[in-house]
Amino acid sequence: MLKKHSQFVLSLFFVLELALLALCWLLSYYVRFHLQPFFPAGAPVPVTVYLWALLPLLLTWSVVSRILKLYQPRRIGSGTREIKGIVGALTGTLMILVCFLYATKQFEFSRLGYLFFWVAGITALSLERTMVRKSLKSIRKRGYNQRFALIIGSGSLVDKLLDSIFHHPELGIAVTGILSPKPEGENESKRGIPVIGEIDQLEEVIGRGGWDIVFVALPIEAHHHLGPILNILRGRMLDIKIIPDVYEYTALRDGLDSLDDIPLVSLQTSPLFGWNRISKKCFDVGIALLSLTLFAPLFLLIALAIRMTSPGPVFYVQDRMGMDGKIFRIYKFRTMEANAEEESRPIWPRREDHRRTRVGAFLRAANLDELPQLFNVLKGDMSIVGPRPERPFFVERFARHFPQYMLRHRIKSGMTGWAQVNGFRGNTSLEKRIECDLFYIKNWSLGLDVKILLMTLWRGFKNAC
Repeated sequence: MLKKHSQFVLSLFFVLELALLALCWLLSYYVRFHLQPFFPAGAPVPVTVYLWALLPLLLTWSVVSRILKLYQPRRIGSGTREIKGIVGALTGTLMILVCFLYATKQFEFSRLGYLFFWVAGITALSLERTMVRKSLKSIRKRGYNQRFALIIGSGSLVDKLLDSIFHHPELGIAVTGILSPKPEGENESKRGIPVIGEIDQLEEVIGRGGWDIVFVALPIEAHHHLGPILNILRGRMLDIKIIPDVYEYTALRDGLDSLDDIPLVSLQTSPLFGWNRISKKCFDVGIALLSLTLFAPLFLLIALAIRMTSPGPVFYVQDRMGMDGKIFRIYKFRTMEANAEEESRPIWPRREDHRRTRVGAFLRAANLDELPQLFNVLKGDMSIVGPRPERPFFVERFARHFPQYMLRHRIKSGMTGWAQVNGFRGNTSLEKRIECDLFYIKNWSLGLDVKILLMTLWRGFKNAC
């Protein structure tokens, strides 16, 4: 996750800097050919000539900057070395571009224009990266957009991990405590991070909350603690990163996450971050807006049917638990008699429920009662596809009996999910439902979301008929 999150941040820098270089290239054209009192223009050159040259320019920058490792995490905060990298990459890019243009017999480009672009590009990229560095520091000092981490371990492995985290502020990780085996001579803090207790206090410390990530960095002699640690952390809504003490001897690390040269074995992490998160968000919003537009007449017909067949409101609002355990208000078309649960505690869904109205039974069979949740999707409470959200009352009960149940909340809840299209809906096997939800989280892709959505529409159509 850390590696991919860092790559996502760097890809944003890459897109921003492509835009800056394109702007500098066009600015160099304007300065060279439209500030005549200072630079005689000679024969006019159409701007389209410079526009066509943008493609080879940006492609060349993409290759040269990658070869010179300009988009690696350590570059973001390096200062003088970073500016040297920009100068080298832009100089190499311009030299290759000039050779390409001359080889293709395009002689319209001005040598002064090249110079203006070189100076403007170096200035713009250097200022942009300096501003980014200062912004990151300012955001970090104010405590915004941070994920709080607990480290479990001691010795040189913890020192190396702290060095790497401090070296990458763009990840937004703030270490707020260390749990240690407390060997003799252990200090009460490491690199300014307090040692807040011993490993056998983990359950008490985790119970107090306040952490998003747990790094397990145990030395070899303390590995007997690993089993009890994982048993305590199992099922909790935390990213768990295990750092093997033998990482210096590993040669093939492609299957591992990493932070600098430290491999991390990731447990209980969500696949939805970076570009994955953006693509799923765009998918959700696009489908929600399209559906609301197409189904507007259906909304009206369902609302009229509910009002005409039973007294009470059209919509039913209920508390549900979503991503990271946050409670939100879910919207549904009312399928039961008004105030059906006022005189009893929440009841698990049953095949035959005397509280349902005739219209409500049809709406549930066709999954039409879920349509108002499109508004939850637009609000950001839910996704189109994901594990179905449950009421806090039942979540508390299920979490006690099924340790992995809470892992369903590592991503946003969905209007439909892999469990539902496989028949595990309502009063069905909870074990199978959890198994399907975890399968979805581990194997998420936009293609899988589309497949589940199509299967949902087909099942709804069959049930309605």
